[in-house]
Amino acid sequence: MGPPKKPSKMKKDLKKFQKVKKKKKNKNNSSNKSIPLDNKAIDCEWWDIFWNKNSPPPNPDSNSPLNEEEGFKHFFRVSNKTFEYICSLVREDLISRPPSGLINIEGRLLSVEKQVAIALRRLASGESQVSVGASFGVGQSTVSQVTWRFIEAMEERARHHLKWPDPTQTGRIKSGFESLTGLPNCCGAIDSTHIVMTLPAVQTSDDWCDQENNYSMFVQGVVDFEMRFLDIVTGWPGGMPVSRLLKCSGFYKLCETGGRLNGDAMMMSSPSSEGEEIREYIVGGASYPLLPWLITPFHERGDYEHFNPVLENARLAAVNAFSLLKGGWRILNKVMWRPDKRKLPSIILVCCLLHNIIIDCGESLCSDVALSAHHDYDYKGHICKQIDPSGISMRENLAKYLFRKNGDALCA
Repeated sequence: MGPPKKPSKMKKDLKKFQKVKKKKKNKNNSSNKSIPLDNKAIDCEWWDIFWNKNSPPPNPDSNSPLNEEEGFKHFFRVSNKTFEYICSLVREDLISRPPSGLINIEGRLLSVEKQVAIALRRLASGESQVSVGASFGVGQSTVSQVTWRFIEAMEERARHHLKWPDPTQTGRIKSGFESLTGLPNCCGAIDSTHIVMTLPAVQTSDDWCDQENNYSMFVQGVVDFEMRFLDIVTGWPGGMPVSRLLKCSGFYKLCETGGRLNGDAMMMSSPSSEGEEIREYIVGGASYPLLPWLITPFHERGDYEHFNPVLENARLAAVNAFSLLKGGWRILNKVMWRPDKRKLPSIILVCCLLHNIIIDCGESLCSDVALSAHHDYDYKGHICKQIDPSGISMRENLAKYLFRKNGDALCA
């Protein structure tokens, strides 16, 4: 056997190159480890950075926030405490399934707090993704990813903030409506609004074109006396009549089959009304049909002229709720540029959830953000002529009850 051969110069250079490459790889790994991957830590710095960058100059004559607490609610519609609660709802989802590439310009991963702030600002302001991104020092793509991931997480984790009330809660709602309006056994108020949008030519159709020649999507909501949403339906084209929208909803089917508004009826106490009763019901405007469980105004003048103002007072709960919803979450009030019609219902739902969370956390809805005009101020309501005979009897019973109650009050 001959002596071992010395390695050639080429082999020596190859080993040297591999050694250098290995060092570079280790160096890159160490630099990656410097990026914090543990997103469970609470980020307390993002607000200071945001406020210093975006706070308006002091001006007592304007509506600009005067301090940081007011400023926080101005930018995100919620208090710091409610913001922390929202973060707790979505934290695990945003940690376990974060959108890809969430590294800001400083080379650090975005915290859960900053992601939630970006999403809330986008929904609250309705500003472009570019504008929202600039205020946080991130790009348009990041705003898009963060907002959609937040919406997905909220849709899954915050559903319990929008549900039909149980019997105990329903009793409280009835008492609230009667205390505020005088209507007995009332379980809610219903209304609907349009979310206006532009559509590419290939997606346009008469179904989506409404009576004002806008492309829009309908939202229907039932609310309680505190303007909390109890039920919503959306995703339907804005070109359909309100009465058809109602009939397409799961809420209608449940009420028609006795699955909702099926609690105890109130018996009329007057001798002349013996055997007559007032069942559970909701109130709506003239665009809705008169049904045994959905009471609408009288169209003609007569003995019950006192009834319509009382009904309208109760119905305002729904009107004002939509005005606050679209005023608080301005993304719903701006003309949406070519939205994905499959995703838009999720955006609407999450805005309704956020609206309810504010109420459920004991905060008052910011009246200063409500729309100054009607939430559908360009739309003229149509009178629905559909009348159920049982609805006529129910409405007359209500009108009699109010007439006697008001008469007794006047006599006293």
